[in-house]
Amino acid sequence: MANAHQAIKVVAQRTGLSAHVIRIWEKRYGAVEPERTGTNRRLYSDEQVERLSLLREITQHGHSIGHVAKLPTEKLRELATQSLVTNSHSTKPQASSNNTPTYLERSIEAVMKLDSPALEQELKRAATELGAQGLLQRVVAPLAQRLGDLWRDGTITAAHEHFATAVIRTFLGHAAKPYAGTANSPVLIVATPAGQIHELGALLVGAAAANLGWHVTYLGTSLPAAEIAGAALQNKARAVALSVVYPEDDPLLDGELTRLRESLPTEVTLIVGGRAMPAYRDVLETIGALQVNDLAHLFSTLETLRKPSNKGKR
Repeated sequence: MANAHQAIKVVAQRTGLSAHVIRIWEKRYGAVEPERTGTNRRLYSDEQVERLSLLREITQHGHSIGHVAKLPTEKLRELATQSLVTNSHSTKPQASSNNTPTYLERSIEAVMKLDSPALEQELKRAATELGAQGLLQRVVAPLAQRLGDLWRDGTITAAHEHFATAVIRTFLGHAAKPYAGTANSPVLIVATPAGQIHELGALLVGAAAANLGWHVTYLGTSLPAAEIAGAALQNKARAVALSVVYPEDDPLLDGELTRLRESLPTEVTLIVGGRAMPAYRDVLETIGALQVNDLAHLFSTLETLRKPSNKGKR
């Protein structure tokens, strides 16, 4: 590779990608294979710079880096051209007819910049325009999904995700206060099981339940089955809701879920959702957990369980 002479700093400037993303795309997805100097510094060719530039453009138009990273350069050019044509045919009236993409994209931009006032402002605007449930279903849920994708692709770091989680946690906590349940409201325990450290899904569950009049006890992330069960018993919970997002191949999670179900009274419903849920479907079916596919499904499930006539039923 005679022309492999460009350092990663130069490549980052030419492609618009951060050095962090370039390394992730190289290590995790094999997008390029730079040469190495005697001191192990990466050197990139013009063709590799083009590939990275094309991949940046394609992923910005919705393609997953995992699906396109190893495609031939010619195919990447075709996809980039198709994306350009598609984008040129989109009209402003179509984009402005629905405010949700604006809220979503501006929220993502705020996260990328670690700009908490900007993110808070977008959430406030969305809450005013869409209402509490609209905010959750049409802004916060897709934002959580998008941030997860960006984290997996290496576009953002764990710091960005933690920043977004902290801002959203505070905002949803304040927003849920007017809907706080009474002393007679059914209790829902919300957590993520041991090994599951991604929190946004659990925060969504807690906010959704609070909006429906549940008394929510939020425990946080990565808790052992015994501690979740103990909190459910102490609070006389009607249900326990778990968010399972990542990883999708934890060999210990089946056991944790089984122990939790065995530790809970039979009348306490166990609800499990999250993007990694399908990977654990076998154990969830075995223990009789309610599997929720999305936020709308969660709303309907919580509404059904909240009715007094459904107390004690699973």
